[in-house]
Amino acid sequence: MTTASHRVARPLAGSIALVLVTLTIAGLLVPPNAGGSSANPVTGTFTGPSVLPLLGHSSYTLNGTGGPAFAPNGTKIGNLSYYVSVLGPNLTGVSVAPASGAIIPGYPAVPTLTVGAAPEVLTIQVEITSVHRTQNESFNLTYTVHVVQPYIVSAQIVATTSVTVLSFPLVIDLDGTPVGTVKVPTLTPGQSYNLSYQYATIGLGPGEHTFSISLAQEHGMVAFAGGATEYSSTFYVTGPGTDYTLWYVAGAVAFFGVLFIFATRVAARRRGNVRK
Repeated sequence: MTTASHRVARPLAGSIALVLVTLTIAGLLVPPNAGGSSANPVTGTFTGPSVLPLLGHSSYTLNGTGGPAFAPNGTKIGNLSYYVSVLGPNLTGVSVAPASGAIIPGYPAVPTLTVGAAPEVLTIQVEITSVHRTQNESFNLTYTVHVVQPYIVSAQIVATTSVTVLSFPLVIDLDGTPVGTVKVPTLTPGQSYNLSYQYATIGLGPGEHTFSISLAQEHGMVAFAGGATEYSSTFYVTGPGTDYTLWYVAGAVAFFGVLFIFATRVAARRRGNVRK
């Protein structure tokens, strides 16, 4: 009877050494701080006005963090960048700048949106990308901006003293609540300045509303044309605030004056003589 013999394969010492060398080299190829991952996802925020007047512009604040560009301890080890684009029914005169760039921790990006002459709803699309070596992760968000026909508050201011009046801020109130500020430039004796402020809103509640401006804090150094120190204008809104979005969805692209906010010019109301 013939007995079959079996040989057991044994790894050679050289093979073991080769495997150990290969594993060592592979270990060296993995950086000690490989960057962020799903445990540290990319996130970001985009903040700023959601309503702008026709032909208006405004700056927005864009922040971002996370992803491969940051080590687990929060140290920035890669690149974090952003890309901004705008969608809308009419992009004539609409732009955003800079449309791309780097985001540095503690120094947010500040892109500026400029809108056109068409009332509409714009959608801002933001992509934040975090990159470190071969790793790449992104975060996307959208932001809605309504472009509307604004209320316009305008008046003429005159320097009433024999000395130069330095630049000062002038607060615009709506129904007793501050809604904006206009910077009046330095005025020489007798010089006048035509103030104009645009108040953009997607709708005011029904009833009476009043814009008011006071120069009382300037202690008689300036006055409105005619000598008054205060201006006010009251107007009436009938029915609920206009829902512009419904009209845009319906496909209305033409300007219907009765559906949008009419420009309002403030009228002077004298409240006593200006002291000289």
